[in-house]
Amino acid sequence: MLKVQDLTVAIAGKEIIKDISLEIEKGEVVILFGPNGCGKTTLLKTIMGFSGPEIRSGKITFKDKVLNGLPTEERVKLGMGLMSQHPPKIRGVKLEQMAHYLSKDKEKASELTTKLSLQDHLSRDVNVDFSGGEMKRSELFQVILQDPELLLLDEPESGVDIENIGVMGGVLNEYLKKKGK
Repeated sequence: MLKVQDLTVAIAGKEIIKDISLEIEKGEVVILFGPNGCGKTTLLKTIMGFSGPEIRSGKITFKDKVLNGLPTEERVKLGMGLMSQHPPKIRGVKLEQMAHYLSKDKEKASELTTKLSLQDHLSRDVNVDFSGGEMKRSELFQVILQDPELLLLDEPESGVDIENIGVMGGVLNEYLKKKGK
């Protein structure tokens, strides 16, 4: 499903990733471990087509389509989703508006809102004045509503207490089981 071949990536002229290759098949769960600054986030941003990382060599394909040069929104349309390590705050956009934009399935959104304890957050601006755990639950809510085929998680536990890790883990397990079928 996702194939990274001999990828070398630089940010602001500095090489961050050198000649890595990776292949992920449908239904697989892959975890990348490494020290801070080794390029895990850079790899995810590169796969998603975010500005900043510059592909110097190599190729990224998703569902047999070459992604190099493809804008982020096209990658999302192909079925890719990212839960960011540092989710953005979006003033002027309510979480409920974002949910409606991401999915027309009101029942699914309502069920997910309850599971992630976000009922009191729907009328608030996306991630504005949210705690670390609230922000991560909000981000997970948004990415699951997109129903991506490839779900990339960048340090989903960062800044999250043990209770929220359990809640988020349950939601992720459910999602992965559903997608595995």
